[in-house]
Amino acid sequence: MKKVLFISSVASMIYLFNMPNIKLLIKNGYQVDVACNFKKGNACSNEEVLILKEQLKNLDVNYYQIDFERDVKKLFKNGKAYFQVLDLVKKNNYSFIHCHTPIGGVCGRLAGKTTGTKVIYTAHGFHFYKGAPIKNWLLYYPVEKILAYYTDILITINREDYQLAKRFKAKKIVYVPGVGINTNKFNCLEVDIDQKRKKLGLNKDDFVILSVGELSKRKNQEVIIEALSKLKNPQIKYLICGQGDLQEFLINKAEELNVNVEFLGFREDIPEICAITDLFAFPSSQEGLPVALMEAMAAGLPVVCSKIRGNTDLVEDGKGGYLVDSNDSDGFANAIKKLYKNIDKRHNMGSYNA
Repeated sequence: MKKVLFISSVASMIYLFNMPNIKLLIKNGYQVDVACNFKKGNACSNEEVLILKEQLKNLDVNYYQIDFERDVKKLFKNGKAYFQVLDLVKKNNYSFIHCHTPIGGVCGRLAGKTTGTKVIYTAHGFHFYKGAPIKNWLLYYPVEKILAYYTDILITINREDYQLAKRFKAKKIVYVPGVGINTNKFNCLEVDIDQKRKKLGLNKDDFVILSVGELSKRKNQEVIIEALSKLKNPQIKYLICGQGDLQEFLINKAEELNVNVEFLGFREDIPEICAITDLFAFPSSQEGLPVALMEAMAAGLPVVCSKIRGNTDLVEDGKGGYLVDSNDSDGFANAIKKLYKNIDKRHNMGSYNA
């Protein structure tokens, strides 16, 4: 039986983006193995990691703990992770390796080069991009350029990355616009809006803004809190679904600025929460092609989001929402104010997105 190895530095990359790929390969007769860090660094909850393990077990997928570190400066620990991957690849006759995330991509491609195994690398958003810090270009760009020589297929998921990737010498470079979403979760949904709002502690007349994503500097929820503090409107309620290292910081920020924010943590009812929401806010400083934004659009929500790669692939400024510089709290405040005051515009933008 042909065998394939999926590599990611974090289990959440497998859980959130790769289960359909794994199922498709199994359906086509492949044995699939997964190697990632199940213990730390994940954007999903511990409960979701356990769900992932159970799903893999039910599919007869072998999974392996690899001690990847997301911090690229931890060279010794990631060196150890590389040898864990290399040992795994040497013990198995994989038809190909499909690697994800920067560290997973480095280890997977080096292991593929050493063992002569074909490698596919999916770039879920290069760390060098328009507006990125110069250190990102100095570190990540040359690494990707060199490793492209050891890459059989380099998959990019947004237009900016695809243009950059064409500078590299991978054997094949393709553009695939994201991993896709199941729109039926949003189109075939019946929700008692008043009841759902009541369960979440919201009033019928509240103007609800929703963000979904890891509580992190990269997801940048802080700028929405700052924007709402400028509006000083107690009727606006901000819901954040997700968890992460910045939760305590963001809670303190909201209290300091007297902004109504509900931190809902890990949720399995995102489609239902979208149904009771008036506006989706997505202020990330860096993205590949964001699933959370695609899902909000599929739910028929107008959006205010950062004007960055990935977001601009999805949102047309002034049609499906407003694009704002990621650190411009005044710009976000103005965009939110426009949509708060104009229900027709909200409906038209939401319909355009759906």
